[in-house]
Formats: sequence, C-alpha cells, structure tokens
Amino acid sequence: MTEPLLLDVVGGVATVTLHRPERLNALLFETYEALRDTFAALRKDRAVRAVVLTGAGRGFCTGGDVRDVIGPLVGMKPKQVREFAALTCDVVASVRKAPQPVIAALNGIAFGGGSVLALACDLRYASPEAKIAFSFPGLSGADMGACWLLPRLVGFGRASDWLLNGTTVPAEEALAAGLVTRVVPAQLLLPEARAAARRFATAPREATAVTKKMLELEASLSFGRALKAEGKVQAELMLGEDFREAYRAFMEKREPRYRR
Repeated sequence: MTEPLLLDVVGGVATVTLHRPERLNALLFETYEALRDTFAALRKDRAVRAVVLTGAGRGFCTGGDVRDVIGPLVGMKPKQVREFAALTCDVVASVRKAPQPVIAALNGIAFGGGSVLALACDLRYASPEAKIAFSFPGLSGADMGACWLLPRLVGFGRASDWLLNGTTVPAEEALAAGLVTRVVPAQLLLPEARAAARRFATAPREATAVTKKMLELEASLSFGRALKAEGKVQAELMLGEDFREAYRAFMEKREPRYRR
C-alpha cells in the first residue's frame, strides 16, 4: 500500500499531497492522523516558510473513505465514534495553527471533509474543473469547523444556503463568492500555488505569523480591543530587526534580507 500522504520541501515551501488518486484522495484513519501530525511538525520547522496542500490525480479530497472509514464507523462504539470526530477536528486545528501561510491547490473535487480541509487553508487556488461540495451524507453541516469557517469567508446567508442544501459550488462561483482566491488553468495550478508560496517564503517570518494570529484573534474582539491588540503587536515588530532591514533595503534600493 502506498503512503496516503506525501511531503516535499523545496526552497522553504512544503508541499503536502494527499496520495490516493485511485480513490480521489479519500481519507483513511491513518491519513487524518498523518495530516494532524504533519502540520504539527511543520509548525516547528523554521526551514518551512509556506505550505501548499493538494491532491494527487483528478481530485483534491473526497473526505472520509466510504468503505474504509464510514463503513467501520457505523459499527463502532460511541466512545470510538467520538474519538474519531475529535480527530477530524484536530486535523483542521492543526492546519489553522500553522504560522506559515497555507495554500490549498484544488485540482478537482473537494467533497465533505475535503471541502473543510480547503476552508482551513489561508488561500485557495482552484483549477476550472474544481468543485467544492458541502455535502455530509447523513450528517449536519457542522463538520470539522465548517459552520465557523465558511461564514467568515462567504457571509452567513450564503454559508447557510450552501450548508443546509449540501451545495456543490463550481470554481467560478466560488471565486465570485470569495471562497476561492484564484482560478488557474489545471496545468498551471500547482506551479502558481508554489510560486505564491515562494513569495510568502521571502517575507519576514514573524510578521507573517502575526498577521495570521491576529486575523484569528480579532474575530472575537470588539473594534476598540482589536485596535489595542494591533497597536501592541505592531509596536513589537517595529522594535525588531526585520523592520529595520525593510527600511535599510528601501533606502538602499535593494531587496530586503530578512532573518531566517
């Protein structure tokens, strides 16, 4: 059996590839664990400055494998089912906690749990053939954080419509709604996503991580508290070496050389 997850790191960019193309990258129990643990490890790897998450073959990810995950779940005891549900949420939390920008390269269908993996990423690049299906057969749309993530991206009304109806959203509609960042020809999808990741890899690491952290934190703050929080973290960055290097590079008309 081949590894269901591949990791490749080049030039500060980690590419995480779901690798079951014959099953449209449907997830196995061990794939959930591997995703959780891989992103946890990437958080600590200072050599990795950005991450691309994609799928092998024609699909991005079709969620839990019907035969090898859904079938066994039907016969499991309540404790085991609850542990599995917690694991799926841990996967999304692990992706969201990454200090590096994470770009989903949606090369095909993202279905159910696969759609939520895409939501968990910071940016989503999609091929014209890609579709995002908010379908959770026999379950609610409250899966792996979807009811929190999707309204933040497309608004409460549209998220309600898609999650209640189990809607399949084509790439162009997703782009118009703000769910997808860019639609890129299939043959250029991975190169474009990696190029974007390389641009992040040249940015100041700490400042990028702070932007991600504050985007998450400020969702639960009043505007006044958000201003105070931003003033505090921005002042700390102004006291750092990367801020000084940005100034020197501008004055000397050269590219900045940020700390690695």
